Amino acid sequence: MSAKNRDNKQRWRSITIGFRVSPEEAYALDMRVLTSGLTKQDYCTKKVLDEEVIVRPNIRVQKYVCQYLNELTEELKRLEKIEQTSDVLDNLKYLLELITHMSE
Repeated sequence: MSAKNRDNKQRWRSITIGFRVSPEEAYALDMRVLTSGLTKQDYCTKKVLDEEVIVRPNIRVQKYVCQYLNELTEELKRLEKIEQTSDVLDNLKYLLELITHMSE
């Protein structure tokens, strides 16, 4: 049996919570997690508990931002018309806000 693991606040996390999302929601969640520099567990916990997620810019975060911007650019090239409620626009808006905030 493995040893019990505690988080950085010495809490023993013994409860598992799972939920289902659509592929588009999974993509958006993964993008936000990777560009935050946090683990998915830490990111989801902070968002669910309405805590602020502070992105600390580093080379890994920069790499993911560039990767997602390239993917979104290719998607925009592929699309002929973009609806106002498009997931692509939401993801692009998030990345632009992130870049603006990181450059301040």
